[in-house]
Amino acid sequence: MKSFWPRLVFFILLIGLSSPAMSDDMVLKGPAESWVTQVDIPAADPTRSDQIKNGVSWLLSDDQIKHRAGGYVEYSRTVYKIVDRPGLDRGASIDLQFDPSRHKVTLNHLHIIRDGAVLDRLEDVEFDIFRRERDAEKGVFDGWLTAHVNIDDVRAGDIVDYGSTYEITPLVGKDLFFKNFSTEWEEPVALIRTSIIWPSGQPLETKTRGTQLKPSISSTGPDTTYLWEIPNPKPVNVEDNLPATYPGWGSIDVASTGNWQSVVDAVAPYYKPATVFPSAFAAKLDDIALRHPVPEDRMVEAMRLVQDQIRYVSLSMGAGSYIPRDPATVILSGFGDCKDKALLLVSSLVRLGIAAEVALADLDEGRALDQHLPALRDFDHAIVKARIGTKTYWLDATDYLQGGKAPNLAQSDYGFALPLSSTGGLEKMPSPVLTSPSIQIAEDFDFPRKPGDPLALTVFSTYQDADADWMRGNLASRSLSEVSDAYLKYYNKQYPGIQTVAKPEIVDRRDDNIVSVKESYRLPAEALAANDLAKNFPIRAADLGNNSLPTPTIVDRTGPVSIGPQFYRRHKITVRNLKARFSGESMKNVVTPYLSLKASWSNTPTEFQVEWNFQSLATEVPAKAIADYLKTVDDVADEIRWQYDFTYEEPPADVQLSDPAKEQRQTVANMLLLSLLVGVPLFIAYRRGKRRAFGS
Repeated sequence: MKSFWPRLVFFILLIGLSSPAMSDDMVLKGPAESWVTQVDIPAADPTRSDQIKNGVSWLLSDDQIKHRAGGYVEYSRTVYKIVDRPGLDRGASIDLQFDPSRHKVTLNHLHIIRDGAVLDRLEDVEFDIFRRERDAEKGVFDGWLTAHVNIDDVRAGDIVDYGSTYEITPLVGKDLFFKNFSTEWEEPVALIRTSIIWPSGQPLETKTRGTQLKPSISSTGPDTTYLWEIPNPKPVNVEDNLPATYPGWGSIDVASTGNWQSVVDAVAPYYKPATVFPSAFAAKLDDIALRHPVPEDRMVEAMRLVQDQIRYVSLSMGAGSYIPRDPATVILSGFGDCKDKALLLVSSLVRLGIAAEVALADLDEGRALDQHLPALRDFDHAIVKARIGTKTYWLDATDYLQGGKAPNLAQSDYGFALPLSSTGGLEKMPSPVLTSPSIQIAEDFDFPRKPGDPLALTVFSTYQDADADWMRGNLASRSLSEVSDAYLKYYNKQYPGIQTVAKPEIVDRRDDNIVSVKESYRLPAEALAANDLAKNFPIRAADLGNNSLPTPTIVDRTGPVSIGPQFYRRHKITVRNLKARFSGESMKNVVTPYLSLKASWSNTPTEFQVEWNFQSLATEVPAKAIADYLKTVDDVADEIRWQYDFTYEEPPADVQLSDPAKEQRQTVANMLLLSLLVGVPLFIAYRRGKRRAFGS
């Protein structure tokens, strides 16, 4: 019962965050503003009707933006046709999502066009306002709301046409404007249109990605209008596993600045290191300073203090999306998000005499930040840049139970980051280079020495660096019994009937950042004999990482495939108490510019050992090489799985095996010898007889 109440409270919280929360007067109804241009509804391209998905044919996507003091207004209009029954499920309702702290939303019109007649449904609209915290289980709360509208009496063949206006007041960086839009969709659309009206004295920057489309620019009075119109763009096939640096579809950035310093200036004042801490926390920092005179050790201890003692919860509502809470508040509450924890760690490091600053990053798209225009919305994460002497360290305060000291610390690697005080520009975080395996698995099989004894299996797993951090967190989140059961299930699939001898033994050398796990199993004699398991004994390499490699289709593929960060793993298998020498000469290396699997083996009369080393040699594969890459993935899978008949016995050394060819050669030799023994004396006697006859 003790663990039931937290779950119940959390469940009630989720219900509250996912249910109707506010009255429908939070979203208004009324006409669009006078500056909005009403565009004629274009016709769909009939040649692309076979590419329509889910019963909806898109006709118009029209975004119009106009600057105003302290923000801007955005009018959006969407028009689509419901072509069949599945389209009713998708198109008979609309959702308007908004942040009530900075958005004022008005639904301007809702029309149903049926057989050429326009039916006005705006007056009948009722809004159901929901707060759906989609990432609540991850501890992230953003406060966004959804206004849901269910449209009555919608039929197949109807055209739905609705428009809405958002009055947007930025809470941070009020002078910063940013808009990104796609120039092509996965589905047919008759027209994509975007227009931005902005003061001529504040010219906008534009940057294309995956397209060369330029705007039409015109001026009227004090304003300049930037207009993009894209009629009937060809639907794009969005490919899986693309690197962040490769644009999967065309898009355009529009921003009020091309200088990253503008973003720094907007938020840096909120990230100044704190100098006052609650007394208990200050005492911990002072103790670190006393016990660790070396700056690098102080840095690691402060990082662990913030990581391990402040849990992660993100209250990113309103200005909390960009502004951290005061470090003292974070300490007293015991929780914080990436911004809160980054500022707390920076403040702690500065108190310990270490230069540090908060840096903004993006977890998924950080490697492509340099391909975008500066904007606050480019970032979804905050980390720490620390500097000791000439050495720079990138630290993530939201990590948990991180190990290692400064020389072997697994640092953040999200691509580019934007430090908030030192450079005013993007900085590239270095990617780690693995020179030795970070995961090593050793499986030792001891076959029974006499009938009736069990087979023994001992597994030694060693995790280093970032993989040790991952394993440490993984083990901390599960019970030892759960870990043991998971391991047993894995081996039972290969060796049915195998049993656990003891719970896994775990050794964590945190400062060295090495986690070791020892597993012990026994396979009873009857299980070893069942189904000829010993005669078809499988050996295979696990945890090499090959199962997580992407295997995309190559049909019409145009983009590269991302393999991900570098990995390097080793798996060794030793089989003992054998009665013959076994060979691995059939095992092959698989080496390409992208992946490398190298196998080696050795044997004695009683022992057989195999070792595989597998590593990635690149982070992505070009499109033209994907077919070869996919073959490599298959070859690797084949080369790390083998079967042996370990019941085979070599005959004793004093037993001669028959060799037909050898026996035939021996017979011929014996006949020759017999011929010599018999024929030579007869020949000599014959010659002597001849001499006597001639001499008489």
